[in-house]
Amino acid sequence: MAEKPETDSGRTNEAPAVVRRPATDPELSGVQATAIIRAAHNGSTTTVPRLRSSGPFHLHRTQPRNGWARVSVISAMCAPLGGDRLALDITAEEHAKLEVSTAAATIALPGATTAPATYDVRLTVADHAILTWLPKPLISVQNSTLHQTCTVDLAPTAAVILREEQLLGRAPEPPGHLTTRLTVHRGGRPVLDQHTAYGGTAPAWDGPAVLGGYRAVGQLLVVDPYLPCDHPTILIGDDPEAGHAVLTPLAQHPSYLATATARSLHDVGKLLDTALEHIKNMEPRST
Repeated sequence: MAEKPETDSGRTNEAPAVVRRPATDPELSGVQATAIIRAAHNGSTTTVPRLRSSGPFHLHRTQPRNGWARVSVISAMCAPLGGDRLALDITAEEHAKLEVSTAAATIALPGATTAPATYDVRLTVADHAILTWLPKPLISVQNSTLHQTCTVDLAPTAAVILREEQLLGRAPEPPGHLTTRLTVHRGGRPVLDQHTAYGGTAPAWDGPAVLGGYRAVGQLLVVDPYLPCDHPTILIGDDPEAGHAVLTPLAQHPSYLATATARSLHDVGKLLDTALEHIKNMEPRST
């Protein structure tokens, strides 16, 4: 798939096709690509003046809705494979409303090299802007290694909704090795720094203290200056067959994190939907 850098005017210029590097050197093998999305408010609605596809990422503007700009990330090739270095850089400028989703699940696959793949998502949200990042699930395939990070940088009056789900192995195979890290700052202050590791050499990842035999996991992060800061923790789900979730406030910030585990992505999705309803029903506070 050709890489199509895009100027701020929205015009595209053809660039040489992206090709995978040979696997002779693990440090240089695979695809290295960064896609960029930038949303801005023009005084009446949100537009997307910069949209740059790259590598396996094909970015597509979808129909705006109620003043929101919407972008879909479409995979143009099998990725991430071992050795790939992929990044997605998303910015919502002041007063912008942006929703970004993916068209299909992301599948972490083994490649021609034993080098791990990396997938870095960077979200930047300016004052009075709101960004929702709603990717389809990530599936960790046997013998794959993927290190995924998500870094969120929020202005003091910004809001974000982030939802991620992972399936550890395609039935009946075991998963690959998957690590994820979610780091959130608001107004320059740390809100959350969470690291998880599953499969491979990760210690006790499938033991009773972590997943306890479940293979689907997910989390929902909501930061909104109008949310209360002191709502009590909520336990969601009391049926082991349907999974469990917990919704908890994050200290000293109007923010909440829901974490869910279940046997299937369908059940994880229902748990996170319930968590989101609890957040929507919280009594708003003035800022």
